[in-house]
Amino acid sequence: MVTDRVEETLIDESGLRRAEAREDASRRPCSSAKALPLNSTTFPAIAAKGTLIISDEFNHSSIRFGSRLSGGMVRQYKHNDMNHLAKLLRESISQGQPRTHRPWKKIIVVVEGIYSMEGTIVNLPALYALKAIYKFYLYVDEAHSIGALGPRGRGVCDYFGLDPEEIDIMMGTLTKSFGASGGYIAGKASIIRALRAKNHSSVYGPPSRLANPHHRRLIRIPPRSSLVRSSRRAKNAFVDSPFNARYLSSGLRKLGFIVYGDRDSPIIPLLIFHPGKMLQFSRMMLERYAIVVVVVAYPATPLVSSRVRFCVSASHTKEDIDKILIATDQIGELLGLKMSKRNGFLSNPSALTHPIVNLDGNQRWDIQTVLDNSLALVLY
Repeated sequence: MVTDRVEETLIDESGLRRAEAREDASRRPCSSAKALPLNSTTFPAIAAKGTLIISDEFNHSSIRFGSRLSGGMVRQYKHNDMNHLAKLLRESISQGQPRTHRPWKKIIVVVEGIYSMEGTIVNLPALYALKAIYKFYLYVDEAHSIGALGPRGRGVCDYFGLDPEEIDIMMGTLTKSFGASGGYIAGKASIIRALRAKNHSSVYGPPSRLANPHHRRLIRIPPRSSLVRSSRRAKNAFVDSPFNARYLSSGLRKLGFIVYGDRDSPIIPLLIFHPGKMLQFSRMMLERYAIVVVVVAYPATPLVSSRVRFCVSASHTKEDIDKILIATDQIGELLGLKMSKRNGFLSNPSALTHPIVNLDGNQRWDIQTVLDNSLALVLY
């Protein structure tokens, strides 16, 4: 963990507190030199015997590992299923702890802003409604949503237009959207003080190199620097991110691929299923089109759910997305990956620029039709 002096510098220069909309003195961030162990060491510091941790079944392995280390009881609910979560909450509160049936000391519900392998966005409004009823603590892992979701890129709260004050603990990483290293925990000052005292990476681990006061001068960014100017220009680029995500996601579906995730999610998983075709797809994309793709297989996913994970950002252009669609279409035909019978997300076929003859709900599109109707795919 880093010291308060460096944390102040990180807050001033990177705007972590502004990004998390935590302006009052009662809330502070706690940063770490590495993002992956952050979840694993945070849960043992905030949970113990008598604590119930209710976790989404598709939460990251670091969350599951940290929950098991904490000593609390862990239960899982079906992915993004708020009805199942409400049922678990009712049962857990009414029954209490096993054997003794005493009330739980605390209940923590753990979710991710964007689920990295599924591309789905957490149903945060429904979680807020449940939190108002059942009074649990809410832990949100924004590793994949901070800097990538919302009109200002401030994560899942920005996307839904909700107040982040309802989130008790918010975790994020600097290794993805920010292109840096490390991670942070944002929350009330009392929680952060407890983490500094109990978190194993803080107590037993070596100090971060950033704790050296000489490094403070290195991470200061002059207000007139080109880096600051480019970051200001990037704020206006977030309007392109939903277009890119929707265009690629809906375009792949229209071509006949099975694609997971929400339309606005920058993570777009394309299902390959057959593990033997996974490396073939990756190699052909690289050799034929100079496109590097991320392929994911067991144990990160179920054995029969191998997939390609596309990650788009506001910096991509329509031409970039067109190139990916063309390459995926041709290689998908060669490898037999077009297995979907559904017609994508389009709900208004009359909006097509180039209507298809005898369009029905299960008809696939050819690549040229997808390219010609990009706006319809995004809007409808």
